[in-house]
Amino acid sequence: MTTRIGIYPGTFDPITLGHADIIRRGAKLVDKLILGVTTNPSKNPMFSTEERFAMVEREVVGLGLDNVEVVGFNSLLVKFAQSQDASVIIRGLRAVADFEYEYQMAGMNQQLDDDIETVFLMADVSLQPIASKLVKEIALYGGDITPFVSAEVRDEVVARVDKIGRKGDW
Repeated sequence: MTTRIGIYPGTFDPITLGHADIIRRGAKLVDKLILGVTTNPSKNPMFSTEERFAMVEREVVGLGLDNVEVVGFNSLLVKFAQSQDASVIIRGLRAVADFEYEYQMAGMNQQLDDDIETVFLMADVSLQPIASKLVKEIALYGGDITPFVSAEVRDEVVARVDKIGRKGDW
């Protein structure tokens, strides 16, 4: 019997309730779900790779899922999926704008390895507007991010904002 392994990649900077929703749902689709915490300097991360890795690991423990593992990577997604013997890449979609980018990426990944399927999960309606980039922006301008992240992640983001300084007129 073959174990179906899926990859859910992301920068998770920070991990949000939207990410947690996709993790919970994606874990039901595969025997083993690997959360690939990746580097992406173009996204101007608030947290280091090590900090994000630890944050994601802690949040996964809180979800109580025994078939989820957190792994860091810094390579092409397809190469990472191959190295993990994954046959599925799971991606979350919030809106049409996400779809265009994700559709193109899925097509390119298929060209690189057509044995790896991409599965899109629509974000829960209540979580669709949540994006890590917006969570960081709200926090940097002194807004409340409580509805978008766990209490622990909120505390980490607030502490980081206190360290680097708020923006705007508050």
